[in-house]
Amino acid sequence: MAQQPEGPSVRLLRVGEQVRHVLSEILTRGDVHDDVLASHVVSVTEVRMSPDLRHATVFVKSLLGHDEEAVLKALRTNTAYLQREVAHRISLKYAAKLKFLADESFDEGSHIDRLLRDPKVLRDLEKPQDD
Repeated sequence: MAQQPEGPSVRLLRVGEQVRHVLSEILTRGDVHDDVLASHVVSVTEVRMSPDLRHATVFVKSLLGHDEEAVLKALRTNTAYLQREVAHRISLKYAAKLKFLADESFDEGSHIDRLLRDPKVLRDLEKPQDD
């Protein structure tokens, strides 16, 4: 009996990457007529597709993290337009429903970096190891 692979399939990853590219292009070109999106640089960091390809969770980060809530609200307001554009540019059986979330991975990485630079942690890391 073959063991099931862990994580998303190659197809899910490929489609997610296609959706990410399309959304990035739309936002970069300013195709969405929204003042908030026009005044912010938004990076689409990752898109995770559901196994049936009907839902896409889109992780975004505004440049330097400024006005993240306003950017998310603007994206959510323009979801119908973005869904239509993605469906038009990527030929799938169903138009994926988009759900926008803030990408917190950068914040987590910064937090871990700060912890590792803490003098107490550095002191513990520099202690000689007993073999």
